[in-house]
Amino acid sequence: MQVPLYFSYILIFVSRVADVSLGTLRIIYLTRGRSKLAASVGFVEVMIYIVALATVMEHLMDRPLNIFIYALGFSAGNYVGSWIEEKVAVGFVNVQVVLKQICYSFEDSLREMGFGVTTVDCFGREGPHCIHYVLMKRRDLPSFLKKVEEIDKDAFISIMDTRKIMGGYFNRLKAK
Repeated sequence: MQVPLYFSYILIFVSRVADVSLGTLRIIYLTRGRSKLAASVGFVEVMIYIVALATVMEHLMDRPLNIFIYALGFSAGNYVGSWIEEKVAVGFVNVQVVLKQICYSFEDSLREMGFGVTTVDCFGREGPHCIHYVLMKRRDLPSFLKKVEEIDKDAFISIMDTRKIMGGYFNRLKAK
């Protein structure tokens, strides 16, 4: 029985979007130290990948459009994977905020919002500043950035992924 041509194109495209998206999540779980979850996602990812590849290889010579659809699915999978990763927001980030003006009330505002913050006095090109170090769950980042924007739209912000945290005020905050 011959599978309709459009069905094979859809199968290839959807399979590639799914397996590449899962690959993105797998890598994120690996870098966040969640290797068991990454292994499970990788298992499903490879099964889907083999289906897409087999469909392309079965008709490699008589359906050259399969190759284009395969590549298109790969590209779309990268986009969808990064979108999913933003929505899932796994893990923690360490944010450094330097306000234009020294603003100790910013530190108090963050603590009222439930964030742990460490402030260090420093001196930059334009004079004295404070660096505010804040460790938070990635899913809290949008609301945090909105708060910083309200206080100082010209603030310098640096965001770094955090693989693992141990001890400190953050753990006590998290337990509440």
